[in-house]
Amino acid sequence: MSHYSVFSVLKGGLTSQRNWSRAWRDPAPREAYDVIIIGGGGHGLATAYYLAKEHGITNVAVLEKGWLGGGNTGRNTTIVRSNYMLEDNAHFYEKSLQLWEGLSVDLNYNVMFSQRGVLNLAHSDAQMDAYSRRGNAMRLNGIDAELLNREQVRQYAPMLDFTDNARFPIVGGLLQPRGGTARHDAVAWGLARGADRLGVDIIQNCEVTGFHIENGTVKGVETSRGPIRAEKVGVAVAGHTSHVMAMAGVTLPIESHLLQAFVSEPLKPFIDGVVTFGAGHCYISQSDKGGLVFGGDLDGYNSYAQRGNLPLIEHLGEEVCAMIPSVGRLRLLRHWAGIMDMTMDGSPIIGKTPVQGLYLNGGWCYGGFKATPGSGWVFAHTIAHDEPHWINKGLDLARFREGRMVDERGAGPVPGAH
Repeated sequence: MSHYSVFSVLKGGLTSQRNWSRAWRDPAPREAYDVIIIGGGGHGLATAYYLAKEHGITNVAVLEKGWLGGGNTGRNTTIVRSNYMLEDNAHFYEKSLQLWEGLSVDLNYNVMFSQRGVLNLAHSDAQMDAYSRRGNAMRLNGIDAELLNREQVRQYAPMLDFTDNARFPIVGGLLQPRGGTARHDAVAWGLARGADRLGVDIIQNCEVTGFHIENGTVKGVETSRGPIRAEKVGVAVAGHTSHVMAMAGVTLPIESHLLQAFVSEPLKPFIDGVVTFGAGHCYISQSDKGGLVFGGDLDGYNSYAQRGNLPLIEHLGEEVCAMIPSVGRLRLLRHWAGIMDMTMDGSPIIGKTPVQGLYLNGGWCYGGFKATPGSGWVFAHTIAHDEPHWINKGLDLARFREGRMVDERGAGPVPGAH
């Protein structure tokens, strides 16, 4: 397999780019593997990659029912950050951000990670106090945070509404300079190529239809391409987590909701970093192609469909225009929806399950994409050692039974409210 570099690009130019090898193989499934990962999105691919790279476990199959990266990995707003206050979340997402910072070099594939900063706007003195508390908590955990006043926010994002009669006056904000964005499909492709180079089989169009469980221990899976044996099985299927785990007899505190995202027609450079609206739930950035990428609240009903509804489009359009009035005449080019697996406390589940040898990676709510490398890193450790890493120990399934909630937003046991 080719090593990507400026020299390989120049060499390809001499042959009209005809001699590139495949980025990853398309193997037929074998009868048995040491580990099976269900789900060929970012988290599943990252888990397989780190199983091979960090733990030397290369006899691994990633089973994807459709095409690689066809789920939430390619249906999000690409934001990467670690500006969390609660320690369980803070340590985990900071580890993920550290992995993001070296991921392109590690994979020999440009995932287009751009650390342009993530700014949370504050619209009241009380909100500034809350951001001050969060920023102090972040810095105590070794995470970068800067509390900005109104004029500093104006310098960072002059396109915002700073008029005297603004509907939601801006009084300041909390900035994480190391946050930013990455190219979602490039992340999936880079991880797939990296895992394949280490010997992992990536098997597309292979839907898992059941589990083979004996005496409370997993022995393999049934698929649309026949049975496959394995002593360890990891599930990383995002919005379909409840459905897949139900086949193993495991009921989860998870609901599936829709989350829409939008892209406008392209503009010249307009927004440098990521800006989030403090008076509602809306976040916006600008892609390399010039389109404004934004999203916000869930659609408000349970669904497995990858499409949204018109009222939410109107709602988010109002929030974007309240934050940046000058975008009011822009046209939307497209919109899509991802299936969000929302937990009862708004934080993910990474760890063991009541079935021996069956491991769970799910419940990502709004935080799935930014967690991609960190999720794979700790999930691979959990599978390889049959115990969680200290970073994800507090994000286990048992916390719901034991009352150890990781409720970052403080919204209570309402999945849709997180």
